[in-house]
Formats: sequence, structure tokens, C-alpha cells
Amino acid sequence: MNATTTTKRQYSLGIWALGLGYFIFYTPYSGLIKAVTAGLLSNKEGVSGFVLLPSTLVATALAMPLFITVMRWWKFARVRKIARFTVPAPSWQTMLSGVCFATIIATTTLAYSFKGVSIVFALLLMRGGILIMAPLIDWAFRRRVRWFSWTGLVLSLIALLIAFLDVHQYQLSLLAVLNLVAYLTGYALRLPCMTQMAKTGNQELSLCYFVEEQMVAMPTLVLVPALLALFGHGAIAGDLRSGFAHLFNGSFVLYGLAIGFFYAGLGIFCTFIFLDRRENTFCVPMHSGSSLLAGIVASYALFWWLHGPHPSGVQIGGIVLIMAALLIMSPLHHLPLYVKQIKAAIAGKELVLLDFIGNKQINAQSTPRFITVNFQAVRNVLRNNRKQQL
Repeated sequence: MNATTTTKRQYSLGIWALGLGYFIFYTPYSGLIKAVTAGLLSNKEGVSGFVLLPSTLVATALAMPLFITVMRWWKFARVRKIARFTVPAPSWQTMLSGVCFATIIATTTLAYSFKGVSIVFALLLMRGGILIMAPLIDWAFRRRVRWFSWTGLVLSLIALLIAFLDVHQYQLSLLAVLNLVAYLTGYALRLPCMTQMAKTGNQELSLCYFVEEQMVAMPTLVLVPALLALFGHGAIAGDLRSGFAHLFNGSFVLYGLAIGFFYAGLGIFCTFIFLDRRENTFCVPMHSGSSLLAGIVASYALFWWLHGPHPSGVQIGGIVLIMAALLIMSPLHHLPLYVKQIKAAIAGKELVLLDFIGNKQINAQSTPRFITVNFQAVRNVLRNNRKQQL
């Protein structure tokens, strides 16, 4: 089941709602990690990122399947019959993508936990890297790469060089560099899998990919660190053991669970941004722009309320260049089109940002909503569970 790539650009506003949701979850996620690991929430020394990691991973691994269950999306996963049993049968692409997603989750959380590395600096390194990847992956899959994508690529490279000019102010340890390499490797393998398999605009295919990826990612997310904690040696394995040992009684556990919950939310929005049928040179900037804005908001929130470090001028300069790359690669040159669409939607009374569905039925011909909260689906799931218990 391979995706049929297209060189024709798609224009719609729905992806911006995904970007907004990503921003909403990413802000507390990044800020809370830095606050906990830097000791800004107490007078004590901060918690090691590897100690915090188990609680965050367990929370994400529980929240994501719960979300899929409530949405009734398990039916989209492919299955295979072996003897009398029906078992899930994800493709090798979704299996590889799931392992990569688990790697991305763990390395993203760790990136904000290293001492001497700010939220903005970590974001510059991570987002600059995948911004550079995006047009290259499109080129490899023979998707049309426009002039503004290559312009964004150049600006991203300059932003990374500016970020490294400020590296003397930070402690970019070997472990932090290896973590960054693992993070970028995860995306270097995950994005091509998505491009090949599911960037078609077919909703069922996107949901199939999402569910199958999570079926692999969530067990991997917990199992690999658990095995490292059980059989590993050294300081990292010791910190992981401490994190699992204090999974239910540590002073940091509630923070860790909250961080994991926030990642589950941003992971959902992030994945569907990447699964949009547009080329990666559009989707990646949307993802990066939302997280960069979230990182700036989180950094200033820590500075104002918890006396955290102020972002340096060099960091802000790098952010400005990245934002310029995002504007060139994504919305700026299509702004007149988006304004025209919004005006038409307002004139036709079709602009609905948020719709809560209760007892009413969803009309297949109704106007698409940016965000739909279906309370009736949740009630149906709870009602079916009660019937099964009786």
C-alpha cells in the first residue's frame, strides 16, 4: 500500500488548526521539562533527564492507545489470520516508523533536560536539522520542490551557524550531541516512510498509518528503556532504574506524567501534520514553526515566573532567521489566497473553529470543522464498557 505522490500543491486551512494544537501542547511540555530538570520548581537540585524519562514515557505510552480507543481507530489497522488467531500486521514501513517515533519521543524529552542547554538553543538545533531534510526528502521522492523551499534551506543553514556561534555559552556535551544525532536519524527514516506510504490525502490510509505506527512505537517506548535499566551498566542505566523504581512515589512523578501526557497530545497533532498530503517542505515548516513559537513562549514564561535564564540575543537572531525560512517556505507567498478563503468562509457563515458534538448527528455534507470534539463518541464507548461489565 504505497502512496501515490503528486507534484500539485494543495491549499486548505485545516492544517493550521493542527499547528495550533501542536503549539498548545508543546508550550507546557518543553517548559515543564526544563523547569523540573533545572530545579526551577524547588530549591533542590534538578532531576536528571534519565530519571525523569520513565514516568514521561509510561504516561505517553498509556495516553496514546487510550486516545485511539476513544476515537475507535483500531479498526483501521491491518490484520492477518494465523491459524485461528487474528493478529495485527503492520507493514515494515510502519514498523520502522514506529521505532523511529519512539526514538524521537525519548530524545526530544532528553534534549531539554541537559544542563547548560536552553529550550531555544535545543529547538534551533533540532528544528534546523529537519528543516534541512524536508526539501531533500521531497527531491528524493520526486516531489516538486519550489524556489522558496531552497531559500528556506539556505536560511536554516545560516541559522544553525549562528546558533553555533553561541555554543560557548552552553555545555554541549558529547551525550547531548549523540542525542541530537539520534533525534535527526529518527526523522531521516520516519519522514520517507510517511512520504512513501501515507501522504495521499486519503483519510483511511492516514489513520491506518497512524494506528500501526503507534502499535509499534508505544511498546518500544517503554520496553527499550526498561531493558536498559534492567541489564545496563553505568550512570545512565542507574538513572533509568531509579526512574522506574520511583515510578509511583517519586517527588517528580506527577510532573513526569504531565510531561508524558502533553507529549501524547503534541505527538498526535505532529503526526497528522506530517501525514498531510502536501510536500514535506510545507508540513515540516508548519511543525517547526509551531514548536519554535512554543519554545519562545515557554522560555519567557520560565524567565518571568521562575527566574530561569533569559534567551540570548544570538538565539533570538537564529529564531528570527528560522521564522523567516518558515514564512518563505509556507504561508507568506500564499497569504492573499488564505485571506480570500477566510473572507469567503466568513461571508458564507462557514468559518467554524471549534465544534462540540453532543447528541446531534454528524452530517456527511456539513461544513468541515477545524477542531471537532465529539462527546457522543466518548459516551458511547463508556456505555459499551458498562454493558460488557454487566
